[in-house]
Amino acid sequence: MDSTRDVTRDRYLNSVDVDNSQHEVSEMSERLFKVIIIGDPTVGKTSFVQRYVQDSFRRDYKGTVGVDFALKILKWSDSETIKLQLWDIAGQERFTWMTRVYYKDAQGCIIMFDLTNRNSFLNTLKWKKDVDSKCTLEDGSPIPCMLLANKCDLPHRQVDQLEIERLYKEHAFTGWTETSAKEGLMVTDSMRFLVDVMMKQTDGRNEDTPENSIRITPQEPDPSSSCYC
Repeated sequence: MDSTRDVTRDRYLNSVDVDNSQHEVSEMSERLFKVIIIGDPTVGKTSFVQRYVQDSFRRDYKGTVGVDFALKILKWSDSETIKLQLWDIAGQERFTWMTRVYYKDAQGCIIMFDLTNRNSFLNTLKWKKDVDSKCTLEDGSPIPCMLLANKCDLPHRQVDQLEIERLYKEHAFTGWTETSAKEGLMVTDSMRFLVDVMMKQTDGRNEDTPENSIRITPQEPDPSSSCYC
């Protein structure tokens, strides 16, 4: 009889463990965010996405035709998973007539320029105005836009930090930072910052404080790198 009781008890405990594990799985919530990545051609948008999603870098990327897609799954907490739909949108002018379609339902935006190409920096304002005119959140407010100064690993910059800081402040970017898709500098950090902003807006916690801006402050660069990161 005792052995029968032990087997019955073990079966009961095992069933309880299964029920508890199923309960834990059912409590794991999931959120989906669409993020658009825009900017002039060759600023490094595709390299940035590949670095963020696959932690890889290639030198032989071909220009994006229309739009490319990528998916990044984040375990945000013990109870929450985030799926990021990343829309890598071509920067050539012949595709701009499609941007309204590409921007539809976006909840966050990366606007990127190349630190060694001044025109790409000046054109970020055009991209910001385009997004603001075509894409808003449910309450009518602009979607959060991060300004990323890519290729900070390269010498011969054509844009200084004070200019970036001024543009960021005057045109209501969510934040800005220098990045290097090649070296993987500030790629994950900048995306995590943007996700955090989108999460707060979804939860109704629109905390617009200076501490919510990720940006590089002028400092002495690392002697082994030309990047202020």
